[in-house]
Amino acid sequence: MFYLLCCRFLQTLIHLLKGNIGTGLLGLPLAVRNAGLVLGPLSLFAMGIIAVHCMNLLVICSHHLSVKLNKPFLDYGDAVQYGMENVSWLRRHSIWGRRIVNVFLIITQLGFCCVYFVFLSDNVKQVVEASNGTTVNCHNNQTAVAVPSFDSRLYMLCFLPAVILLVFTRNLKYLAPLSLVANLAMCTSLVLIYFFCFTNIPNRISLPKVGHAKDYPLFFGTAIFAFEGIGVVLPLENKMQKPQSFNMVLYLGMGIVTFLYISLGTIGYITFGEAIGGSVTLNLPNCWMYQIVKLLYCFGIYITFALQFYVPAEIMIPPVVSRVSERWKLPVDLLIRTGLVVFTCVLAILIPQLDLVISLVGSISSSFLALIFPPLLQILTYHNEGLSPWVIIKNTLISVIGFIGFITGTYISITEIIKHMFFSLAPLSIDYTFIDIVSLLTVVVIGCCGTII
Repeated sequence: MFYLLCCRFLQTLIHLLKGNIGTGLLGLPLAVRNAGLVLGPLSLFAMGIIAVHCMNLLVICSHHLSVKLNKPFLDYGDAVQYGMENVSWLRRHSIWGRRIVNVFLIITQLGFCCVYFVFLSDNVKQVVEASNGTTVNCHNNQTAVAVPSFDSRLYMLCFLPAVILLVFTRNLKYLAPLSLVANLAMCTSLVLIYFFCFTNIPNRISLPKVGHAKDYPLFFGTAIFAFEGIGVVLPLENKMQKPQSFNMVLYLGMGIVTFLYISLGTIGYITFGEAIGGSVTLNLPNCWMYQIVKLLYCFGIYITFALQFYVPAEIMIPPVVSRVSERWKLPVDLLIRTGLVVFTCVLAILIPQLDLVISLVGSISSSFLALIFPPLLQILTYHNEGLSPWVIIKNTLISVIGFIGFITGTYISITEIIKHMFFSLAPLSIDYTFIDIVSLLTVVVIGCCGTII
């Protein structure tokens, strides 16, 4: 029995880590640059404490409401809906609590999918362009100047058929073996990224301790995007045989996550300085080992796309499919999946700047799910049960901080995106050689074949 409990504890911990470690982690060195070498890590530490506190609030409120209503389990939307029913003047509109949470969950998850398209295209493009001069010497990289290939937006179109085939897998259990391989690939990549950063720290560090105030909202958006794992908290807690042990899993797991965020964000910025890219992988040298690191992480992100896509698909597809006859259920299901993937791809093509997409998604949706809703939910849940005034003040302060981050982060992100669209968005070039076209088709075929296998 003890062995089974330990296995379940470890399994839940791994799922919690997986739910919080993705492309957001690789974008944190740029986030630290936006905040400053001292202010950035301190802000990440503070944000980690607040994020874990909000996750714990969500678990506490869900428990309280499920016991009160005699229900075995409540998801995020259920908790907000039943929490609103505790307040008489909100009771008639409580269904909107669930709907609003679902809308932000959809925005968040599809936003992740947009980020994945940009991440895949940027990293594969860099590997392809440097492949002609890639060396085995990672210490003294003698790679020739990269040969320009396709625009990154064309790489997104290359991945589109493969991603569509991937999301046609409606039962995630069939992706379990690939998901395990993807996790191992991402872990290996992270170890090698840390190794490179720690072994290439410059002797003299002359980076600003505090960044520009106008860039701090970009830091907020990227950081809260990285900490957006609150959607997996309640499902993981519900699956534990001893839910009372979940607090230990939460604090241990999020402690590890916060350490990884602060360490990679700081070391990555110190190593690459002002030249840091939207993902730290884009700054790795063009030797074969680190080119493989990029491809391994891309494989992990590609498989993770299906996991992130599962949430909006489960929210949006069943209500539509239930309205059609039996013989049209499968075609309509696949059509909606295809439309959603194409939609995320189009958004990624319109905004191909990885750092700005991450910051925008984090500012718009992650701030609500991770910072604004949980404190308000506690106030609603314990509305008639003598909640301390200090708790109300604390919760209100957290929600206000989240709302200010939402306003400023969204405004700055959209402003920067518009600036890039008007001044940096070149038209797609179609003047390619026969070899280029063959290479492009090869990427598509390999991606599709990999998905089918």
